[in-house]
Amino acid sequence: MEPDATALYRARLVEKLTDSLASLPPPSTPRRLYGAVTLPGKATAVIGARRAGKTTFLHQLRRERLERRIPLERLPYINFEDERLEGLSAAHLHLLVEEYYRGYPALRGRETVTWCLDEIHVVPGWERFVRRLLDTEKVEVFLSGSSAALLSREVATSMRGRGWEVVIHPFSFEEYLRHRGHEVPEQKTRLTSRRRTELEHALRTYLESGGFPEVQGLEVGARQAVLSQYVDVAMLRDVAERHGVTNLAGLRWLVRHLLGNPAGTFSVEKFYAGLKSQGIAISRDTVHQLVAFLEDCFLVRVAWVEAASERRRMVNPRKAYPVDPGLIPVFDRTGRTNRGHALETAVRVELERRGMQVTYVRTREGHEVDFLARPAGGKPALLQVCAELDDPETRRREVRALTEASAEHPRASLHLITETPESAVGIPRGVRVHSAAVWLLGDPS
Repeated sequence: MEPDATALYRARLVEKLTDSLASLPPPSTPRRLYGAVTLPGKATAVIGARRAGKTTFLHQLRRERLERRIPLERLPYINFEDERLEGLSAAHLHLLVEEYYRGYPALRGRETVTWCLDEIHVVPGWERFVRRLLDTEKVEVFLSGSSAALLSREVATSMRGRGWEVVIHPFSFEEYLRHRGHEVPEQKTRLTSRRRTELEHALRTYLESGGFPEVQGLEVGARQAVLSQYVDVAMLRDVAERHGVTNLAGLRWLVRHLLGNPAGTFSVEKFYAGLKSQGIAISRDTVHQLVAFLEDCFLVRVAWVEAASERRRMVNPRKAYPVDPGLIPVFDRTGRTNRGHALETAVRVELERRGMQVTYVRTREGHEVDFLARPAGGKPALLQVCAELDDPETRRREVRALTEASAEHPRASLHLITETPESAVGIPRGVRVHSAAVWLLGDPS
């Protein structure tokens, strides 16, 4: 690289450093994460769906440290997605550290500096720089980038055990309430009937609009147009470009199918046959790969059947969910509002947000329980999700599946999540009935 190019990179990095240390992080709705955000000696990679708020979360981390009276000068933030940094490589990143400590020499080796490196994936070889930074300086490091570039398995590999990941999902129901200025009740078991009604109404709105921050408050047409663009970008950049997918027709059919049939079972064999009947050539192996790519980029979340053997797990269909219930109306072709599927989607994502391992159960009698959720080191739970329980046959069917599944999973607690808990009459004592709105806020029972 020519000397003048290095000087140019130095000047631009200094400019970015100066700007980040001269202005406070922008305000935003606080995100709630379960589990550790940092681990000693590891860089934290912030991953998740496009437009879910990863950059905003980096600024939240900086604000939290400011509130702990850590001065702004120890909280540098650099966004590398800047056309003026085109051609920057890992060999130039030492300039950033040199210039920082040239401005604050008293901090080196004495005070912890929190580096937030946004869109770091655009710099080839960034992993080596981050590992060296962790080894040679007194720092904590947070990384963020597109889901196409910072896949969890690749963070683990490229960082050689020095990476720790946290996932940012679209707003949870609780975050949605806070973002919209609604009060979140502290005592969730002592709600007045009026407060419960308000929460149930807010939940219905959340299930329709979803939790992507940018679309909050938009009218229906604009919201669906923006969400459709999110999906297109994820398909083209996070899947097609990144993995060299050339069968775009098959990819589009798959995305429409998975997002248009939320909470539905997905069989590769049936999908393959359906595409073949439409004259679209695609192999079964390609379909398997595409589903994995869509899950990697957080566009869909998948639940496998609970099974003791790998063979049984593989031969049974998977259940697929959008990463956010707001995507469902964009791809629904029935014209009907199905709150049950939207609620099940919200519960599936919330279980993942809480750090659960999630499968679904098919009993020996052939009935289905929506989720078997296993917390790390905790007691498993069987969960049925049903928007309404007014119909006696519906209640009987949901409880029957739970009872059958409990015989096969005797350690699991039994839960029924519904928007209409008042209609849950005749439910056995061993089954805990939850208001969906309260459960999504963290029902303690």
